[in-house]
Amino acid sequence: QVQLVQSGGGLVQAGGSLRLSCAASGRTFSGYSMGWFRQAPGKEREFVGAINWNSGITSYADSVKGRFTISRDIAKNTVYLQMNSLKPEDTAVYYCATGGVVDSKAYIRRNVNEYGYWGPGTQVTVSS
Repeated sequence: QVQLVQSGGGLVQAGGSLRLSCAASGRTFSGYSMGWFRQAPGKEREFVGAINWNSGITSYADSVKGRFTISRDIAKNTVYLQMNSLKPEDTAVYYCATGGVVDSKAYIRRNVNEYGYWGPGTQVTVSS
């Protein structure tokens, strides 16, 4: 019922920045948890951060805290992942996801199995 369209990603040198976008097609994000995950070769998909659409409250993995920022544009029904001070270890395929159901304003989904709808992913490669 929810289609997520991603944009952004690409190649960047260490210390650089990228901004990823994730927009809903056909449905609004209103009330949903919107998460960002990443998966590097040979590793499990890991939580990067998430935002509660209703409240704007965010949560981040310790590995990206202070460097990555999640924001939303309500009018555009789009969520962003601003990635600053990128490191080679940030190299991965980045996915946006939504739970597809309304969450309370205080709840942040952090687990892969809490998300039912996923974007196609976009490659982020950080060179040293």
